[in-house]
Amino acid sequence: MLQPESPTAALQNAALLLRYSQTPVILTGAGVSRESGIPTFREAQTGLWAQYDPTELATPRAFQRNPKLVWDFYDSRREKLCDVQPNPGHIALAELERRCPALHIITQNVDDLHEKAGSQHVTHLHGRLMDNKCSANCRGNPTPLDSSTWRHDNADTPPTCRYCGAYVRPDVVWFEEMLPEAEIAAAYTLCENADLMLVIGTSGMVVPAAYLPAYARAAGAKIIEINPYESELTRAVDLWIAAPSGEALPQLLQLLDNP
Repeated sequence: MLQPESPTAALQNAALLLRYSQTPVILTGAGVSRESGIPTFREAQTGLWAQYDPTELATPRAFQRNPKLVWDFYDSRREKLCDVQPNPGHIALAELERRCPALHIITQNVDDLHEKAGSQHVTHLHGRLMDNKCSANCRGNPTPLDSSTWRHDNADTPPTCRYCGAYVRPDVVWFEEMLPEAEIAAAYTLCENADLMLVIGTSGMVVPAAYLPAYARAAGAKIIEINPYESELTRAVDLWIAAPSGEALPQLLQLLDNP
């Protein structure tokens, strides 16, 4: 296993890089939300959902095969999310954005906790759990829908789109689907122009998000990883802070205040 620098030295070096960064970009993964008590997708398949695998809950074919099952699974996740609060890592990133308006977050998470903490510049690669869209994208790709634009007169099925009658589905990216074009294009543009990237709480196993740090580094950015565990990306970063983001990011803010 790769040995990280001491936590103190790593944080001090990260603070120095961040202090002089003009165009920092942040990439966050499930580890950030886990610190707020949100299970990863696979961890969410516990209790009532333990008998199902991802192909029965998070693919277009699964939704076609059993739309009610998929809708209920995501409704369950939404209910659990309502009472979840941002953790100190989310709050520290929002504070960093206030200090550096050019900072932008690219997230693989669908929980909106960055926005709940106060971050305003967030690109969602995998969609947003609390949003919905027409499964047929009848008025463009995507066709966003809120509860005022659907019918739900059958408890045995998901709501249906008022415009075309297709089922309403969560506006998240499922297995076997492409990422939304606008969001992935925005992410690559941000990486292309970044002088520093913080990669926080991601395993580096989910593509194309896992390619973004290498893209940023090829464009000249320094890469800092904040993750208590070695990831698929660790050996290619410039600096590894081996700590949870909820601990490391507030400490990083303190170092920026007291160099």
